[in-house]
Amino acid sequence: MKLKNGDLAPDFTLPGHLDKAITLSELRGSSVVLAFFPLAFTPV
Repeated sequence: MKLKNGDLAPDFTLPGHLDKAITLSELRGSSVVLAFFPLAFTPV
């Protein structure tokens, strides 16, 4: 799926750093920055 500028990101859930799942829709209205580090050997 390809998004365009201004499109809403699809909702997703990822594991957080305190073993609590974080869901994008729970953060609606807040600024959110996603950073991906390919080949960083992180558990996410």
